[in-house]
Amino acid sequence: MTNRTTQKVVRFLSAFSLPGFDAPQPPGEYLVNHDEELIDGTSHLAWHRTASFIHLPSISTRGSKQQMVPVDPAFLQAALEQDQRRS
Repeated sequence: MTNRTTQKVVRFLSAFSLPGFDAPQPPGEYLVNHDEELIDGTSHLAWHRTASFIHLPSISTRGSKQQMVPVDPAFLQAALEQDQRRS
């Protein structure tokens, strides 16, 4: 099976929290990875998302300690929408 990882940068204007996080995260830009597998047997290219990860701390935070934390894409999207409503 063919795999790929896509990346995107998301921006939070205010502190946010997601299930499984120890503490709220500060505003900033965060890199998100999505691992996907190619679905065989379709007449067009189709990908199935198998995992999503957010990189902590934010891209703009200086420091050598980085970690990738699993995240549910639905919770991430909900947090982004809530952040946009606040601004």
